[in-house]
Amino acid sequence: MIKTVSSLLKSHVHIRTLQTFSKYNAQAASALREERKKPVYQDDEYADMDWDNLGFALNPADYMYVMKCSKDGEFTEGELSRFGNIQLSPAAGVLNYGQAIYEGTKAYRKENGKVLLFRPDQNAVRMQLGAERMLMPSPSVDQFVDAVKQTAFANKRWVPPSGKGSLYIRPLLMGTGPVLGLGPAPEYTFIVYASPVGNYFKEGTAALNLFVEEEYARAAPGGSGGVKSITNYAPVLKALSRAKSLGYSDVLYLDSVKKKYLEEASACNVFVVKGRTISTPASNGTILEGITRKSVMEIAGDQGYQVVEKAVHVNEVMDADEVFCTGTAVGVAPVGTITYQDKRVEYETGDESVCQKLRSVLVGIQTGLIEDTKGWVTCIN
Repeated sequence: MIKTVSSLLKSHVHIRTLQTFSKYNAQAASALREERKKPVYQDDEYADMDWDNLGFALNPADYMYVMKCSKDGEFTEGELSRFGNIQLSPAAGVLNYGQAIYEGTKAYRKENGKVLLFRPDQNAVRMQLGAERMLMPSPSVDQFVDAVKQTAFANKRWVPPSGKGSLYIRPLLMGTGPVLGLGPAPEYTFIVYASPVGNYFKEGTAALNLFVEEEYARAAPGGSGGVKSITNYAPVLKALSRAKSLGYSDVLYLDSVKKKYLEEASACNVFVVKGRTISTPASNGTILEGITRKSVMEIAGDQGYQVVEKAVHVNEVMDADEVFCTGTAVGVAPVGTITYQDKRVEYETGDESVCQKLRSVLVGIQTGLIEDTKGWVTCIN
């Protein structure tokens, strides 16, 4: 009898201990969730980085923004959390069917330390167009811009000093719900993360050497070349790798039908200069309508150049005065040479080039050195 009572007392104490442990475990988990909801920003003015030697590689900033889409197609309120891995089902739509799109924008630091964003609303609109093409719900313009602002502000110590680079911000929308048969995912996740970057090409600001690709095509009529689908990028890697192994900076792709008309490079738009006329391939569904492309076209028009969107024959490229590339990642980059078949052509570059004049104005607006009369820049401080 004494043993039985003793056993019962021990069992009761054990149960109470487990209950207390569970209680504090739950409180700890709740506190951890609250900690994730309310990030504690570090007060350092700058992260510990070698700002003079930034390339275009991933150096994750402290925080990322995450927002989920419910089954009714509405996005819930997002929140910031520490940058880290995410959990995905092996059957996620993004993994099995490539249902995802992404954007790229940048934050710049002014000389007075304030941080600027460049046209994030345009990225929001482009993501909506891409999401429609890929049969996905998308954040509203306000939701998108707010997420980018929060991400930039939370990671402001990762924005390089003025003139040293920028904070590259990557919004990503993907089908994260599981799906076996071919169809849209039942759930979507919107993530925004960031990394400080310098020049995209290893050449830095030096002129690029491009190779005209004739075997592989980047996009085809009726496809997804006109939106920023993740499925557009892996297929260019083989041609790009081959070109780089031969000493070229990047590949210029031709149209997939006639193989005679310029489209774009692996990750940027292309412009051709002849006299006072600047031509760029028309956005006909196979060309990505870049935000930098659009901005440069407007700046060029303001400076008195005739800007033409049209089908640009490869022979026009080989007879041009200048060629340059544009994109969020690459900025405005001069092209020094293009090789097509057995012919190599050199182009004008340097401080007096059209490319450099347009680049100076664009970078001036982005970094606050030139007054923004167009409403392109947003200050997040």
